[in-house]
Amino acid sequence: MPVTIYHNPRCSKSRQALQLLQKHGIEPEIVEYLECPPSVAELDGLLKMLKMEPRELLRKNEPEYKSAGLDDMSLSRRELLKCMAAHPRVIERPIVVADGRAVIGRPPENVLKLLT
Repeated sequence: MPVTIYHNPRCSKSRQALQLLQKHGIEPEIVEYLECPPSVAELDGLLKMLKMEPRELLRKNEPEYKSAGLDDMSLSRRELLKCMAAHPRVIERPIVVADGRAVIGRPPENVLKLLT
């Protein structure tokens, strides 16, 4: 089963989730999403797999959250997705995808849900 991890190597939770997958014999495709941000369409697909709305996937403590205007509650879903694609640091991490399903690796053990 192919597995993809949207990974930030500087994030301890992201590194732990990756190590947990590798410990279970899975070598996922690694997408360093800060270097190669997901498109609006990719984000929309990830959110559908996560069964979440854009605001639920935002890191509100990142400086870019306020500087990009993401604290504006009147933003539409489309506007939020565009901002997330333009400022990927605000996207919660890691996101792991397998077999049409996705989880956020916080805590890292969440990734094990995809292995069953």
